[in-house]
Amino acid sequence: MGRTRVDSTTHIARRMYELLEPICLVTYLADECNEEMAALGHRTYWDGYFASRAAPLGRVPAEVVHAAFYSFAEGEAARHIPSAWETIPPEASLAARERGSVASLRRILGDELADSAGLVRAADLITKAARSAPTEGRVMYAGMRTLAVPSDPVARLWHSATMLREHRGDGHIAALVGARIGGTQAHVLSALDMGIHPAESFGRIHHLPRKRLDAVMDRLRERGLIDADGHFTDAGRETKQRIETLTDELAAPPYDALTPVELDELMTELQPITARLVATGSQ
Repeated sequence: MGRTRVDSTTHIARRMYELLEPICLVTYLADECNEEMAALGHRTYWDGYFASRAAPLGRVPAEVVHAAFYSFAEGEAARHIPSAWETIPPEASLAARERGSVASLRRILGDELADSAGLVRAADLITKAARSAPTEGRVMYAGMRTLAVPSDPVARLWHSATMLREHRGDGHIAALVGARIGGTQAHVLSALDMGIHPAESFGRIHHLPRKRLDAVMDRLRERGLIDADGHFTDAGRETKQRIETLTDELAAPPYDALTPVELDELMTELQPITARLVATGSQ
C-alpha cells in the first residue's frame, strides 16, 4: 500500500527536524553564545536565555513569556523577565545570540563547510521555507518573522533554522494543549520516552519542589498515563506518540513552499553540515 500524503508530510517534517535541530542547538550548548551573553552583562545562563529568546515578542510581561514558552514551571519566567531587559535592551541580547551562534557554527563546521556553496544553497532554501508559513496561532514563530533575515549565509542558515524550530515548537504546544498535557507533564513524558527513570530526575524538572513534582506525577497516574512505579502505561505511550505525530503534521506546511527537487537538494546539502554538528554534540 502506498504512502498517504499525511504520512509523506510527517516524514518530511520529522526528517527536517533531525537535520535542523543540531544547527539550532549551538545556541544552547556551545560556549560562544554564553560568552556573548555574559559580556553583555547577563548574570546567568537563564537570564541570557529568556532575554534573547523572548526578545522577538517585544517587552511583554513575564506572564506572556510563560504562556509562549509553555514548558517552564510557574514563576520561572518571572525570575528573568523583565529584569533581564532593565539594563540590557532586548535588541542587544538578540544580536549577541546571533553572534555567538554563528561563531559556534563557524568554529565547528570549519572554513570548508562554512564557506561552501552547499551551505549557501541550503541557507537560501531553508529561508524560503521558513518565510512561507502562516503565522496564525504561531506566537514565537510570528515574533521571529518580524526580524530581518541576515545576509551572511551562516547567519541566515542559523536564523531560518531557528525560525522553523519556533514554528515547530508552537505546533508542539498546540498538540500538548489538545492532549491536555501541561508543560511539566510534557517533560515527564519526554523523560520516559528517552528511557530516563525516575522521570523526576530529568534535568529540566529535577530542581522543582518535590511537592510540585509529586502533584504532576499523581495527575498522570490518575489519567492512566503512567503506572504506580512511574513508568509508561500503554495509554501513556500512545498519548506521547499521538502528540509527536501531530507535531510533525503541524510542522510540515513550511516545506510546501519548496518543490520536490528543491527539498531533495536541501536535504542533501544539509547532511554534511548536520553530520559535523552531531559529531561534536553541537558544542
